[in-house]
Amino acid sequence: MRRKLAAGNWKMNGTRAALGTLEALSRAHTTPSVDILICPPATLLAAAVEAVAAFPLAIGGQDCHAETSGAHTGDISAEMLHDAGASAVILGHSERREAYGETSETVRAKAKAAQATGLMTLICVGESLAQREAENTLDIIGAQLALSVPDTSTAQNCVIAYEPCWAIGTGLTPTPEQIAEVHGFMRTTLAARFADADGMRLLYGGSVKPANAAEIFGIGDVDGALVGGGSLTPRDFSPIINALESAL
Repeated sequence: MRRKLAAGNWKMNGTRAALGTLEALSRAHTTPSVDILICPPATLLAAAVEAVAAFPLAIGGQDCHAETSGAHTGDISAEMLHDAGASAVILGHSERREAYGETSETVRAKAKAAQATGLMTLICVGESLAQREAENTLDIIGAQLALSVPDTSTAQNCVIAYEPCWAIGTGLTPTPEQIAEVHGFMRTTLAARFADADGMRLLYGGSVKPANAAEIFGIGDVDGALVGGGSLTPRDFSPIINALESAL
């Protein structure tokens, strides 16, 4: 059985004062029945690992470079994330694809490097509103899966998050039928490449909040969520975690 995962992406939010938030979240979920992952800014990574060392809460990075080292000013390698105590890394988020022009091939190279270092890769895919309205969603998702997910991926080192770009931070959410269609398609597509695809966790992301979490987690093949702003405080994130546990 796939273990559910509640992942939080803090994006460019948080200073050292936010470490208290992690401790409060950890105390609220000392024996969780699902996996909990928080991906803070790189400046907080090592301190976050130390802050939750006594709790079953994992810390991850928000991006990494495909190379292990070199003249890449401002970048962080997968090896550096691992050395800081991270156990996972988010890759291919729509904000990276759109704002920085990251291609699926770039995401694939980063994922290979991260997996070789021992990090779990949380690879994001998703369509734009124009692509959704043109009924090209499954074609876009299929192409992103084919090019972004390396052959070295397994159920242990790879998680896929479906994040429709038009739903991120907008308050808009696809219908349960639309989410189910994409997640079912992803499961079938991955099964054509990976023998253990049935064990790969598929997350939904995009305006997940306490009010809609239970409905989303009741959809087949949805194994959890990748949450953005809703993961910044225990007040918002804890109910989402609780909803995921209730869906078991």
